[in-house]
Amino acid sequence: MADAFLAVLRRDLQIALRRKGEVLNVLVFFIVVASLLPLGIGPEPNQLRAMAAGVVWIAAALAALLSLPRLFAADYADGTLEQMLVAPQPLALVVLAKVAAHWLTTGLPLAVAAPLIGLQYDLPADALGLLLASLLIGTPVLSLLGAAGAALTLGVRGGGALLGLLVLPLFVPVLVFGAGAVTSGLTGINPSSHLSLLGAFLAVCSLVGPWAACAALRVALD
Repeated sequence: MADAFLAVLRRDLQIALRRKGEVLNVLVFFIVVASLLPLGIGPEPNQLRAMAAGVVWIAAALAALLSLPRLFAADYADGTLEQMLVAPQPLALVVLAKVAAHWLTTGLPLAVAAPLIGLQYDLPADALGLLLASLLIGTPVLSLLGAAGAALTLGVRGGGALLGLLVLPLFVPVLVFGAGAVTSGLTGINPSSHLSLLGAFLAVCSLVGPWAACAALRVALD
């Protein structure tokens, strides 16, 4: 099963490297959205620092949402998904590998770019570290939750809009605790409780998310 996981992961990463434009579009969207707000509200440092975490997390959630339709769409269109469904390997393992590839090509670049965005908001070094840590823990949750939504809307006309309606409410707790960790650090409060809750979300979604996506894929392919 480990070989199957690595094979699917490697395949999806190779496909992503061939479609660099799609990956770069998500990253550019994140940078543009997160960078526009300080230009619009002015250079007041305290105000920028207070809203930095929320803005960066909202931009990350929207960027992740933008990339979710491609998670299963290509495999659905060329019939690969049906072959995965009848393969001897558990479908949940295949889904987990695809989610991991999605995070490596979407969530990880967003997390790495976030501290550079944080500099525009005059965040101190410790807050930049918290922002990076919260995104490294929280963005996999966005990918896991988004996989179920992407599977549910697979092949549906207007699926992109429906995907946003399904997934964005599920993103809210992740955004709250992710931004809360950074805000707590800025105000001198221990952020470990927020990070622990993000870790708990990640653990639960790692167990439940692939199975939910599998059930949705079977419904979409029936």
